[in-house]
Amino acid sequence: MKLKKSLHKLSSGDPLRIIAIGDSLTQGWMVRKGYLDFFGEMLKANYPQCNVTIFNRGIPGDTAQGGLFRLREDVLDCDPDLVFIQFALNDAFTGVPPAQFKNTVRTMVDHIRADTDAEILLVTSVPIMHQEEDFMAENFYSRLIELSSEENLPIALVHLYWKKKMAEGTDIRSLVQMDMVHPNVEGYRLMAEAIMAEFVRDN
Repeated sequence: MKLKKSLHKLSSGDPLRIIAIGDSLTQGWMVRKGYLDFFGEMLKANYPQCNVTIFNRGIPGDTAQGGLFRLREDVLDCDPDLVFIQFALNDAFTGVPPAQFKNTVRTMVDHIRADTDAEILLVTSVPIMHQEEDFMAENFYSRLIELSSEENLPIALVHLYWKKKMAEGTDIRSLVQMDMVHPNVEGYRLMAEAIMAEFVRDN
C-alpha cells in the first residue's frame, strides 16, 4: 500500500492531518456535504480509533497553476501528513495545454516532497455528460495517471469509478447538479467512495 504512513496513523490513533487542495469539487460547491465530509465519515467508520483532521483548501474556479501559487500558505506551512491534489476541469476548459497542467502538478509534488514528509494522493475529477467535453477532461486525467506512474504516487480514479457506476445503470444526471458538471450530494458520496478505496485496499 502506497499510503503506508497514513494507514499506520489511522490504525494506531496517531494524529493525521490531511490537506486537500483543489477546485470547486474539493470545496464542495453548492451542497450541504462534499466529498471530504463523506470521506471523513468513511474513515471513522473504517478506523474507529483514528484521530484525523481534514483541511479543505478547495477554491471554485481554481486551476493547477492557482494551486501552485497558494501551495506555500495553504499546504506547506500547515504541516500536513497527507495531501490530496485535485485539479483538471478548469485547466481543461480554460485552454491550459495538458502537458503544462501535468508539469504544474509535478511541480506541486516536488515542493511538497521537498518541504514536508507528507504522502500525496492524486485525485481525478468527474466525467462530463457531453462527449466532446468528456474527451477533453479525459486528456487531463490521463496526464495525472502518467504522473502517478512516473512519480510512484497513488491516484484515486474518481472519473472511472463514476463510469463504472454508470455502466451498472446509474444515470449521470442523478449524480450532478443543474450545470451537469458539479456533483450533487450523491455524486460527492461516490467521489468519497472512490477515494476511500485507496485506504482499504491492500496494494
